[in-house]
Amino acid sequence: MKNRIKLIAIAATAVTIFFASNVKAQTTPPSVWRFGVGIEGGIPTGNAHDISNFELGGTARLQYGLSKNLALTLTSGYYNFFGKTYTTTFTDASSTTTISVKGRSLGMIPVKAGVKGFFTDNLYIGGEVGAGFEVHSIVDGGEKDTKLILSPAIGWANSTWDVGVRYENFSGQSNNYGTVALRLAYGFPIK
Repeated sequence: MKNRIKLIAIAATAVTIFFASNVKAQTTPPSVWRFGVGIEGGIPTGNAHDISNFELGGTARLQYGLSKNLALTLTSGYYNFFGKTYTTTFTDASSTTTISVKGRSLGMIPVKAGVKGFFTDNLYIGGEVGAGFEVHSIVDGGEKDTKLILSPAIGWANSTWDVGVRYENFSGQSNNYGTVALRLAYGFPIK
């Protein structure tokens, strides 16, 4: 719970700092390609929360402005859901033994297409759909699954920075999980 509160506080602080800055209002000029690189952190939900407390990743995003208020996106990168450490205590008549085991991390390569719609200067809502390819399974020797990704987002962007919060759902093979993540990205136009 404390980690969630910290993530929300960090997100609110970042958005406030960027709103207070003096920036250009136009963020999606029509017919212009942009490229951005971002870092993100998230809190796993669903089945992923059973094995991980934190997700960290990096993404690259290609964006094309359809109009001044609408852009198409293509995003890929790498997410790592860090494995939890489990502690178990065994007690018998003569002694107590404590064992700590570090769980295996889950790696994921997302490939997503999406849309960003700006409803005011700099503020947008977005959505992405795609596939997530597990790099290794959560269980040693287990199957590496491919998941359907659905991801709504809300964010703030200017001509250089993009700060967004999203929920990302990974579903398929009777194992569904997700993450609530904050992404901070730096972008520039491609000429």
